[in-house]
Amino acid sequence: MRVTAVIIRILRQFFRDKRTLGLMIIAPMLILALMNVVFADQESNIEIGVVEEVQTLVQHLEDENLELILVGSEEEGLGKIAESEIDALFTQEKLVLEGSDPSVNKGILLKLQKLSQPDENKELPFEVEYAYGSESMEMFDNIGPFLIVFFVFFFVFLIAGVSFLRERTSGTLERLMATPIKRWELVMGYVAGFGIFTLIQSSIIVFFTIYILDIQMEGNILSILFVTFTVAITALTLGTLLSAFAKNELQMIQFIPLVVVPQVFFSGLFSIEAMPSWLQKVSLLMPLTYAGEAMKDIMIRGKGIEEIYSYILLLFGFSLLFILLNIRALKKYRPT
Repeated sequence: MRVTAVIIRILRQFFRDKRTLGLMIIAPMLILALMNVVFADQESNIEIGVVEEVQTLVQHLEDENLELILVGSEEEGLGKIAESEIDALFTQEKLVLEGSDPSVNKGILLKLQKLSQPDENKELPFEVEYAYGSESMEMFDNIGPFLIVFFVFFFVFLIAGVSFLRERTSGTLERLMATPIKRWELVMGYVAGFGIFTLIQSSIIVFFTIYILDIQMEGNILSILFVTFTVAITALTLGTLLSAFAKNELQMIQFIPLVVVPQVFFSGLFSIEAMPSWLQKVSLLMPLTYAGEAMKDIMIRGKGIEEIYSYILLLFGFSLLFILLNIRALKKYRPT
């Protein structure tokens, strides 16, 4: 009887907590649906630029997953590679691979090997160069930049959200709101305070990944630190915002499968180009989409801040939006 009473009490708690009940059902279905769409067709189209002089020589190479794009000159083709518009450039003398994704590099070489040289043991009849990266580049070098921003985003989001929630549940926030401090001053104070620790955390993660794990690094370390700190601030402001809608730490953690996990699919770990067009538009609403691309541009392509400033501005835009929403959310504690 006593065991039955405990079982009934647990079941009642679940049915009373509609958020937990909904999360247990909706979150797995949402993630599984995303995985079904993302992994339905992960072989993205490979786009190879060809100069006019060799167009007739490579027309027979085109298949359902390989598209040939005519370019006016080698210089134009290299420009398209720099803008990530094509995956490789085929000239009379050589094949220039964009190089930042080892899986794409191997896919291109295998297709060309199979279509131009039936004997796989023979070398390709042209020189192969890499615009970025190298033949020895490993998969971790490609996904490493995305992993850095994801883990920074995840842990800052979680720690900031839970910490801000404790401030509220312990009564500290109410006592602060009873003072003459303004709502925006309180929010900026929390952002700046947590920001110091996120700067330290971000720096440690970056240095560990680059100098201990020896991941490929072509750009400036200061640019990497700046982007990582920007990502941390975005996660910090989002975490403190969502904590205003949680009553306890369990409810704060429940935001992870709804807010953080879906961003994994759009951060660059998986090919966005292979997704349906409507899902690619969803990626525009994900901060990690821009953070991942910025890190890849710096670490693999060697670009500077001046070349990725659009991503930085978008991340700051997300942070500003979350700060303004957070200030508005504090109205329930004090109108002014």
